[in-house]
Amino acid sequence: MYYDVLIIGAGPIGLACAIEVQKAGLSHLVVDKGCLVNSLYHYPQNMTFFSTAERLEIGGLPFVCTQPKPGRAEALEYYRRVVTHFGLQLRLFEAVTAVVKRAGGFEVTTAKATYRAGRVVVATGFYDRPVALGVPGEALPKVTHYYKDPHFYAFQQVLVVGGNNSAVD
Repeated sequence: MYYDVLIIGAGPIGLACAIEVQKAGLSHLVVDKGCLVNSLYHYPQNMTFFSTAERLEIGGLPFVCTQPKPGRAEALEYYRRVVTHFGLQLRLFEAVTAVVKRAGGFEVTTAKATYRAGRVVVATGFYDRPVALGVPGEALPKVTHYYKDPHFYAFQQVLVVGGNNSAVD
């Protein structure tokens, strides 16, 4: 099938792009290797975002939450509501394996199908691509590149490398 715009990545930016494409009267498809807002899904269960709900809104759809800053569960529910409200076209759990420029657009091959599109937007984010330091021991099983939950590390000797939100938590 042909789409005016194929968007790779079903995170908040990919969804915001799909909304704008739809507003412009163009056909779209959003493809993601994981679930809807996959990176947010992998955040810790009890995580509270550093941004306010208002700053996380897309498409003008209000993000109403019980606290000044939303939690992971509220964010996941909000982005499901965004997809339903706008009727966005999604193909989840479908990793893109190739994007090839062809006459009149692009051919996008995934693990499940091949699509044609006039334009391709890559909105894959960065959360699931840790920055390797290239130090000995970095690949050991006890080393993690993601913040999950601090309880597991209570009363242990740990080294936290980083200075962003996860390192602070």
